[in-house]
Amino acid sequence: MPEPVRILVCACLLGEKVRYDGGHKRDLFLIETMGPFVDWVRVCPEVDCGLPVPREAMRLVVDPKRPRLVTNITGIDHTDRMERWAKARLDELSALDLRGYICKKDSPSCGREPAGVFTRMFIDRFPHLPLEEEGCLADPLLRKRFLRRVKA
Repeated sequence: MPEPVRILVCACLLGEKVRYDGGHKRDLFLIETMGPFVDWVRVCPEVDCGLPVPREAMRLVVDPKRPRLVTNITGIDHTDRMERWAKARLDELSALDLRGYICKKDSPSCGREPAGVFTRMFIDRFPHLPLEEEGCLADPLLRKRFLRRVKA
């Protein structure tokens, strides 16, 4: 059996209850189908940077120069906190042999379109690593392309 590849993944997709509402988004395809072949490196930018569970929902305020991570009701801006944490975490991740990143669709911190605060910094730091949102892996063509890049 081949050596498992190391892939960064959003913790909520592994079933961790880290979402703003205390829930998770456990993805059975990732856990059951890909799991035996992957050494998952979990990340939850919001919790890992020190925000509680549960917490106020946030949104990404799109600014072409620098997107902001702002709470929906109180308007608290967590961008600086997230960026400080992300810089340190990306330094740690650079020491690992990461082969890809599976991010959480529509997350203001780790979504892909538009890129959340952490995902944007990840792409800047690791521009050649394959990245995909969890839902896209249900598409056989996108999944095949992602896995081919992970193995390259």
